[in-house]
Amino acid sequence: MSSLRFDDRVAVITGAGRGLGRAYAILLAERGASVVVNDPGASVRGDSPDDGVAAEVVREITAAGGTAVACTASVATPEGGRAIVESAVEHFGRLDILVHNAGNVRYGSLTELSYEDFEAVVDVHLRGAFHVVRAAFPVMRAAGYGRVVLTSSIGGIYGNKSVANYAVSKAGVIGLSNVVALEGADAGITSNVIIPSALTRMADGLDTSAYPDMSPELVAPAVGYLAHESCSLTGELLVAIAGRVARAYIAETPGVYRPSWTVDEVADQIDEIRDTHDSWILPPLSAHADHIGRSFAMAAESTPKVGTASARTTPPPT
Repeated sequence: MSSLRFDDRVAVITGAGRGLGRAYAILLAERGASVVVNDPGASVRGDSPDDGVAAEVVREITAAGGTAVACTASVATPEGGRAIVESAVEHFGRLDILVHNAGNVRYGSLTELSYEDFEAVVDVHLRGAFHVVRAAFPVMRAAGYGRVVLTSSIGGIYGNKSVANYAVSKAGVIGLSNVVALEGADAGITSNVIIPSALTRMADGLDTSAYPDMSPELVAPAVGYLAHESCSLTGELLVAIAGRVARAYIAETPGVYRPSWTVDEVADQIDEIRDTHDSWILPPLSAHADHIGRSFAMAAESTPKVGTASARTTPPPT
């Protein structure tokens, strides 16, 4: 079996100075990619930057015969996002792969979380994703090729206590990736989401003695696949945790159609409304239209057609 390689490809990886991002950078560099190792070297909270963190990963890659440069700009600002992408173009003349992995954590319950801590996390995870995507997308579109991998979390899908800022950000990243997938479909650009779990410094303070192997290196191959030219997936989510790789997806129950509803009728039929038998799993690139079209079809099938008053076939924007 031939090895999937990244020769002549240029990758930007944010948050690549430690943990998961470092594992991604090393893997792609080992397989031939030229890598922009982006990391301001900040603490878990996102403060106290250290320029040496990204530089150390670059030294590690080049010592092994790979090609990499460091960029310490922060994803938290539009200027930082542009600087990160410009670093790839200036050093290597192109940008093929964008992996947004940068993150920070600031804890607080809904009765305690400060607005400052909410914004600081959203700035890095969600706005940071937009800042680098906004800068990278025109470059990729002009080249007719791109692979975007954004990072969500089980906290973004299922939530968790004391991290509303993190959960909001990670949920928002999924929507952003879907838009990149849709707008990039005609230009050879794919966008997918990795939902990783690994023991990094964000796990400091947790009792992990009973955990299985959760090294970042177990996640990196899934990211490598999503970043490779042979990957045709787009608009999807891959989970990687403790050696398990899986697909996560959004589905809808078929639900119940009625021409009108009362509160009592919703209550009476809630079990059927929630019944997951024959759930709709809609194709990522057509899900928006399919959701509306199937919903309209249920109404049309249940409503007598009089004259020209049939259900409209072109769904309105939502």
